[in-house]
Order: sequence, then structure tokens, then C-alpha cells
Amino acid sequence: MTLSFPELATVFLLAFARVGTLVMLLPGVGERGVPGRMRLAFALLLTLILLPIARGLLPAAAGPSAVIGLLFGEVAVGLVLGLAARAVMAALQTAGTVVAQQLGLSFAMTLDPSAGGQDTAISNFLTLLGITLVFATDLHHVAISGIAESYRVLPPAGVPDVGDAATLAISAVGRGFALGAKIAAPFIAFAILFNLGLGVLSRLMPQMQVFFIGMPLTILLGMLILLSSLGVMMSVFLEELGQFLRGLGGL
Repeated sequence: MTLSFPELATVFLLAFARVGTLVMLLPGVGERGVPGRMRLAFALLLTLILLPIARGLLPAAAGPSAVIGLLFGEVAVGLVLGLAARAVMAALQTAGTVVAQQLGLSFAMTLDPSAGGQDTAISNFLTLLGITLVFATDLHHVAISGIAESYRVLPPAGVPDVGDAATLAISAVGRGFALGAKIAAPFIAFAILFNLGLGVLSRLMPQMQVFFIGMPLTILLGMLILLSSLGVMMSVFLEELGQFLRGLGGL
């Protein structure tokens, strides 16, 4: 079926509403460090690529009120899916904050390039490493495939169901916190055992300045644990993020 230019423009606008919103939020391609013009150009190009898929699902000839309703619905779908993926991605910031607190480095704050605010240095390191590994392991391809599959899982039908959106949001936030706690679990165990040992040592030798010994030793041992377990931590993160992105697109 041949569409006229106004009908084709309507279909493109509706497709861009979902694709553009998702591109601005997905891990990797939607990071703050990526220039806005590049994200916009990538969203336009991806919309052109996915237009044949969306063309059969989006109504070309519809009244203005129906088009506006579909437009808000497509933006809402993009926001729900993109923010859900972003909540899982935030597990690295949660883990980094917990690790910094356990090692006594929570006062070391630096500018977070992904969020624009300030965060602990370890959180920024883990976040930048995670973004790099997303591109290195081609997880951004899974995210792009999820955008295409989202039309099959959530076909355009106006504003999505509030209950389903809330369920997905709660599940994503819970998964992100659980993943952050899982990544930081070795450091939590280390801090408990180390502080317990310092407490016993202070009772056995009250004259010893435990604080001046414990703080440098905590940082030294903690950094050794971080270096030795960094590969496992990022493997767990990439596996969980990949599973979430595949489930998000119904793959």
C-alpha cells in the first residue's frame, strides 16, 4: 500500500516518538557523554530503519485526536522501557557507593559524567567501565533489537496500562538494587569481618591506636579485593543487564 506524504510523515512521527525516547535513555547509546546531536541523528536513522516494522502497526490515516493519543502513548512506552533499563544500569552506582562506604572512601567525590552530578570515585569508575563493556560486548545491539521487538510486545494502542508500567518499574528498580548489592557483597563481608577483627584487637590491646592502623589497612586490602574481583563483578553485571534487555524486548 502506497502512502501519501502526510500519512508517511504521521507514521514516521509516531515511530520516532518511541524510538527517539528509547535512544535517549538506553544504556550505552543514551549516555550523557554522547553529544545530543549524535543521539538525535542516531534516533532519526534508527527510526528510518525500523519504519517498515512500525508501518504495519501504526495507523496512517487517523484523526488529529487519535494521532495525539498515539503520540503520547508511544512516548510513554519509550519512557517506561528506557527508564526500566536505566534503573538496572544504575546498579553500578549503587554498588560503587556501597564499596566506597565500606572502604572509607565515600568522601572522595568526583564529577559523574553519565549523570552530571557528583558521585564517589569508585561509582564513576564502575559506571564508565560498565558503559565501555556494554559497547565491547555488543549489548547495545541487544538494546537496539529490543526497540524493534517492543512493537511486537507492546503494539501501538494509546497510553500503556498503568498497572503493567508500575509492575515493570518496580521490578526494574528492585532488580537494580539487588544487582548492586550482589556486586558489592564481597566488600560488605570484608568490612564486617575486618571491623570485627579490629574490635577484638582493640579489646586485647587497648593501648594500640586501632583507627590509625585500621583505616590505611582497610583501603589497601579493599583495593586489592577490588582489583582481584573486578572481572567477576562486571561479568555479573553484564549477564544481568543482558538478561534484562532480552526480556525487555521479549527475545
